[in-house]
Amino acid sequence: AVVSTQSTGGQFMKQKKTEITDKLRKEINKVVNKYIDQGIAELVPGVLFIDEVHMLDLECFTYLHQALESTISPIVIFATNRGHCTIKGSDDIVSPHGMPLDLLDRIMIIRTSPYALEEMIQILKIRAQTEGIAIDEDSLQCLGDIGVKTTLRYAVQLLTPSYLLSKVNGRDAIHKEDVEEIRDLFHDAKTSARVLTTDKDKYLH
Repeated sequence: AVVSTQSTGGQFMKQKKTEITDKLRKEINKVVNKYIDQGIAELVPGVLFIDEVHMLDLECFTYLHQALESTISPIVIFATNRGHCTIKGSDDIVSPHGMPLDLLDRIMIIRTSPYALEEMIQILKIRAQTEGIAIDEDSLQCLGDIGVKTTLRYAVQLLTPSYLLSKVNGRDAIHKEDVEEIRDLFHDAKTSARVLTTDKDKYLH
């Protein structure tokens, strides 16, 4: 949260590094709430984005649960790609997305679906424009097809090396053959895992 006053925490914080204890946090919250009630300050809710939320342990989830009950808590967005898995910090507590059930019950879960080919091509086009990478339509279509078969992240990662290869070949824009050559040089995660499985006798264990 952001408060439109510069003196809010000044009386509690000294000019040195110190751990913010629960007592100090409660005192600051008390002052902030007082300023809001008096009209001295305005509360502007912030947004806290936590990616890979399944990596948090029980202690972190307990703190987040308490923090969300505060009247000045930010909007919290969790992201994860896990299904049912064990909550970190526990021995055998398995829960959807690796999150405690009581916390899951407090949040709204947004339904997501895989990107369609047209959506991948549009995202790749925007990314290429942002990176200042020239690319023709056939190459975008090729990258889109690769993204559908593998992942969008892998297709995006092919942009820069494909552009560098096009420069080496004396071109100003990515052509389809550049994408195909780079795809053969760099494996996606699924292909790499398949190679490890089929040729496992060639690797150290």
